[in-house]
Order: sequence, then structure tokens, then C-alpha cells
Amino acid sequence: MPEMRFHVRLPDGSEQSCYSPSLVVKELMNEGARYPVFEFMARARAALTIGAERVRLKYGFYCSAAHDQLGQLEQLTADLDPDAQVEVLRFAEQSK
Repeated sequence: MPEMRFHVRLPDGSEQSCYSPSLVVKELMNEGARYPVFEFMARARAALTIGAERVRLKYGFYCSAAHDQLGQLEQLTADLDPDAQVEVLRFAEQSK
């Protein structure tokens, strides 16, 4: 199952390398796009939930790394202005 990392820049200028167990992130986000925090989190939540479900369907268990990544993103964005911008810098596909 292909994995990927999606690299983002948060409103404070810090960059995060985020894990996804699926390429679905590329269907829900665009490289180079900027999203308000609330929209970025909705897209990230959807992508990571779908990715974890795809792992469950293939292997019989949910991907805990996807849930951990979502938790980290929720923690990083919890206190941000919901209209501040998150930029999707790049995608990096990986194979298992």
C-alpha cells in the first residue's frame, strides 16, 4: 500500500512533515495551495480517516499512525485563528 508524506507550513512559519498511509491526501489537497486552518483540518481529518480505513480493509486493523498524525495536527492547530492560512508545500510518495 503506498504511503506518503505531505509537508505543510503553519501560520507561524513552522513546517511539518505529516504521514498518511494512503495517497488520498492528493485527492483532498493541492500542492502549493493555502487553506484556512479550519478547512485544512477538515481536509486532513477526512484524508487521514479514509487512509486509516483503507488500511483496515486491506490488513484488518486501523492505521494508528494516521490517527496519531491527526492528533498531532489537531494539537498544533488548536489555538490558531481558524482563518489563518496553512500552505501545502509538497507531497512525497513512499512505497512499503
